[in-house]
Amino acid sequence: MFRKFTRTSVAAITAAGLGLAVGGTAFAQDKPGEGVTVIPLKSSIAEETFQTMLVMKALEELGYDVQDIKELEYAAGHVALGNGDGTFMADHWDPLHIDFYNAAGGDEKLYREGVYSPGALQGYLIDKKTADEHNITEISQLSDPEIAKLFDNDGDGKADLTGCTPGWGCEKVIEHQLDAFDLRDTVTHNQGSYSAIIADTITRYENGEPILYYTWTPYWVSGVLVPGEDVVWLQVPFSSLPGERADVDTALPDGSNYGFQANDQRIVANREFAEANPSAAKLFSIMKLSANDISAENLLMRDGQDSEADIERHADAWIKGHQEQWNGWLEEARAAAAD
Repeated sequence: MFRKFTRTSVAAITAAGLGLAVGGTAFAQDKPGEGVTVIPLKSSIAEETFQTMLVMKALEELGYDVQDIKELEYAAGHVALGNGDGTFMADHWDPLHIDFYNAAGGDEKLYREGVYSPGALQGYLIDKKTADEHNITEISQLSDPEIAKLFDNDGDGKADLTGCTPGWGCEKVIEHQLDAFDLRDTVTHNQGSYSAIIADTITRYENGEPILYYTWTPYWVSGVLVPGEDVVWLQVPFSSLPGERADVDTALPDGSNYGFQANDQRIVANREFAEANPSAAKLFSIMKLSANDISAENLLMRDGQDSEADIERHADAWIKGHQEQWNGWLEEARAAAAD
């Protein structure tokens, strides 16, 4: 199964439509998805391909006709799912994407049951050397122009924050917190291609320069810049989120507060498809993937194993290493179709 990944628009997907996605009849108990077309969606984050491909492979074993991945950023992807122009997305971040979810129709149009990968963290980090030397523990300390200047890369006197790509959801939190923590005048939120700007950030760290950046786990960055060794998480002075989460406490169970809620990555799908295809719905609800496994695969990609063939090989190796669990998921999915 060699995949060609294409970037497209909602309009381009529409031709495939929900009609194909819910059509067809199960011709055999072991292939309940026979004749049914599935359209996988994901964002432009290449590192989401691994977990998406695992779901695709499971669906293919159930007989579904799984099409090439279509790339849409999260907001548009949720809308496409709600409208039936896509079938599933394997990287719905809950609760980060709650506004996208609700705007696309919420539970009425979308299906999400179970947790695919739990306990994802997000937040701001700086290099440990600068943190120790200047006793920096909170992001709010960067409201001090003298502290902010330590992270100035372009000579304008403001700290340069390696931030979040527009459309991912995290950029809204960062923009909100720049105001909430009185950082607007001393911190520049640098946005663009995250892979490019984080690569530049790592190069500056390797050259001994102070760094300030946003990242998340699971992701390969924390395997290169190791929290507690190379870098440290910054606390926030208080919880403050935009939109429907304005009153949410972002503190973690251990009392740490990085400004973002711990997130679960979940599989979100078109509800009409899920209700018409109980085997796929069951699969979406029971698949599990650890953050460590995602990070390990993402690090392989960062180190050069990032072709479509490489990622497919990683997925096949993961399945082989978890064959009993994998077979159990398929058995449960087939049983759901027979009920």
